[in-house]
Amino acid sequence: MNIEAKTVDESRVETVHIVRPNHLNGANRLFGGILMQWIDEVAGIVAKRHSMSNVTTASVDNLTFLHGAYQNEMVVIQGKMTWVGTSSMEVCVDTYVENHLGERRRINNAHFMMVALDENDNPVRVPRLTLQTEDEHLAWAHGEERRRIRNQRKKDKLDGI
Repeated sequence: MNIEAKTVDESRVETVHIVRPNHLNGANRLFGGILMQWIDEVAGIVAKRHSMSNVTTASVDNLTFLHGAYQNEMVVIQGKMTWVGTSSMEVCVDTYVENHLGERRRINNAHFMMVALDENDNPVRVPRLTLQTEDEHLAWAHGEERRRIRNQRKKDKLDGI
């Protein structure tokens, strides 16, 4: 199946987890590694939906822990496509704690670079991203800037800086 372009909404994902005792660290908060696993899974599902192929996580930018989550709280994780290249895709993942009234407080934000792969783990072309809102255009522009910074960091590492 070869689709030329997809919208942000076509690959958007939301998951909900309850923080259980086995998810807690020594300070009785959600262990950061558990949250990282959950958000990586969301980023992977968004990228799979967009690319219609296997994907791998290439890098994670701006993984920012804003607040903790505690036992029995609901953790809501939302992922959406923000930028695409030839085979790479940027996925923004926001994490919230939701109370019993449905009110959400953001506790984490991250940007993942995902790469679409064929059955031999070679990069494959992904559909373009059709931007429909001003927010989506802004997210694309920010994604372009993060891509520029990532490429500069990569160049600096190769140059031994």
